[in-house]
Amino acid sequence: MQNKQNLYRQIPSVHDMLQWPVFENCTHEFAVQIVQHTIQKLKKNIATGTCSFLDEEVIIAALEQEKEMLQAPKLRKVINGTGVVIHTNLGRSALPESLLGPLLNQWCRYTPLEFDLESGKRGKRDQRLRQLLRDLSGAEEALAVNNNAAAVFLMLRALAQEGEVLVSRGELVEIGGSFRVPDIMREAGCTLVEVGTTNRTRLADYAQAITERTVAILKVHPSNYALVGFTEDTPLSELAALAEEYQLWSLYDWGSGSFYRFQQPGLHAYPTVRQVLDSGVDVLAFSGDKLLGTVQAGLVLGRQAALERMRRHPLYRALRLDKVTLSILETLLAVYWDPAEEASVLPTVALLERTLEDLQPQVEEVLQQLSVPLGSGWDVKAAGLTSLTGGGALPDLNLPSWGLKVSHPEWSAQKIQEALREGSPAVIVRVAEEAVLLDFRTLLPGEAPELVGRLQDLFGRLDR
Repeated sequence: MQNKQNLYRQIPSVHDMLQWPVFENCTHEFAVQIVQHTIQKLKKNIATGTCSFLDEEVIIAALEQEKEMLQAPKLRKVINGTGVVIHTNLGRSALPESLLGPLLNQWCRYTPLEFDLESGKRGKRDQRLRQLLRDLSGAEEALAVNNNAAAVFLMLRALAQEGEVLVSRGELVEIGGSFRVPDIMREAGCTLVEVGTTNRTRLADYAQAITERTVAILKVHPSNYALVGFTEDTPLSELAALAEEYQLWSLYDWGSGSFYRFQQPGLHAYPTVRQVLDSGVDVLAFSGDKLLGTVQAGLVLGRQAALERMRRHPLYRALRLDKVTLSILETLLAVYWDPAEEASVLPTVALLERTLEDLQPQVEEVLQQLSVPLGSGWDVKAAGLTSLTGGGALPDLNLPSWGLKVSHPEWSAQKIQEALREGSPAVIVRVAEEAVLLDFRTLLPGEAPELVGRLQDLFGRLDR
């Protein structure tokens, strides 16, 4: 073991490191960047105690690792050990490689995106997607744009511009990235009319707020919070009936929806797209990469008159999907024709449906494969955990889970967390009670051996 001052002195100068063979095929500017980043990380690891030994071999390994990380694209593989299934910061829904791998051949070639092979004339790029969405939902019409924020913006711009839109005060939400409902309504050119109170909004409150300038009633799903206690919410079906009575549009920003009926307790009560449309709402918008488990997109379903108006709006062209997103959506939506297949093929659905009986054997198997050095101080044990749905769906729903609890007397949980983020693949975890928690609900097939390797590397770091 070397003390910190000796370790700092072991770090060569930038000029000396630039002469090493590791930079033979690098430009000078890139080599300097690698060295500077590596020196910063080495000094940080020495200061925090995560680096206890340093020689030329260790430094070269650190330089090569930094070079690999700088050359790699930002969107690279990480292991999600947080237990948050639809993790917005980690790309939300994971996608099935078995279904998307074959699509690469199509993306690299010309495709009949807007060409009708039968007639030889120009076709519509989203024709098959619209048909899939109509068939799966029972809606009169459908369209898709690049995300749900775009879908809501287009919906308001095309159907309610220069008119008043009624929204409950309890639904004026802000979601990630400072996206606020009042802001999007203002930018869409419509006037927000707040109805009711924060915790209680009755049907009568909406009826009393209707004027000759009112054009729509908007309901917004409280995706990232829950009101409890002395509350009252007006059902969507009653709002749709009221809107129809006054010849207004009834609009619903659902945020997260699916065609699948979950079996997991707590999720089983969450309605399907068909059930929501049965309320009579005119237009429904939700995300493609949340509970649906597909790629980022904003899916819009509802009345043909409303959807055609949205499709004809000039804004639609700026928000429409490219060929890659279209092909992924078409492929994954087709899975929903087979209820048995979607639960096993779509990672989001499969992870949310996992039970404790599914998770415990995997945790025990990993524990058996781990070799914790005797006398190292590492404490690794199985633990009951709590997972979250994530992605703005059911914020108050906790899913019982199983995983590992990792701690060390000389390493803080923060240090362990930072060490697991280094290397490839990075492992993203939770911290609680001065320990790192690795939730196995969000481990994808084939990731357990990689996790074992990363943990073994972690256990050996104090011995270097």
